Amino acid sequence: MPTVLTSLSRFLRLPAALLALVVALAPAAAHADGEQPGPPPTPSAPANEGRTLAASVSASVQSAADHVLQSAQQISDSALDLIGVRYKFGGESPDKGLDCSGLVRYVFEQVTGVTLPHSAREQAKIGDKVDLDELQPGDLVFFNTRRFAFSHVGIYLGDNSFIHAPNRRSSVKVASIEGRYWKKRFNGARRLLGVMPGVVSIEAAKSILKSLPAMTDPAADK
Repeated sequence: MPTVLTSLSRFLRLPAALLALVVALAPAAAHADGEQPGPPPTPSAPANEGRTLAASVSASVQSAADHVLQSAQQISDSALDLIGVRYKFGGESPDKGLDCSGLVRYVFEQVTGVTLPHSAREQAKIGDKVDLDELQPGDLVFFNTRRFAFSHVGIYLGDNSFIHAPNRRSSVKVASIEGRYWKKRFNGARRLLGVMPGVVSIEAAKSILKSLPAMTDPAADK
């Protein structure tokens, strides 16, 4: 395997660390599309080995990266479908109502299959810290609304907007993180994509896509 990976690394011109991520992502892409792993491929001639493996890895990684990049959009879309759902303290489903952490928990479970704690403070302990100017769709944003840190949570949508379940007097809605009330109470943000099991980071997917060379038809080189 080290010999094959070395050949593939030279062919793709990828750093060793990135190549390792590529190889790790390849089977994930197949499972993400509902495919089952098949029997090992028949060894090809040494001259074609690098090109065959490169094409296979490129296709698999493209699929995995596309899946990752779509997940953030799916989280946003799933959350937006809940606009208007009534607030209920401790609520965990749209039918019975949702509170702020219940909204986050429900959306992530529906999209990623990952079950988060039903508590804003507990959710704030998961993932990587993210600065305000580095927020990406799907990140969790936290606020101090009850005189203690991380007492409220929402899902960042992009363009300084986030979706949340505010309080008993309201329902699930979109708000601006730049609004006077929310900006003053902003506590921080967490990125779960790339941290929760089975979820790959957006940055990793984008890095791979940028690093992969365009695959040419072998006949074009003749």
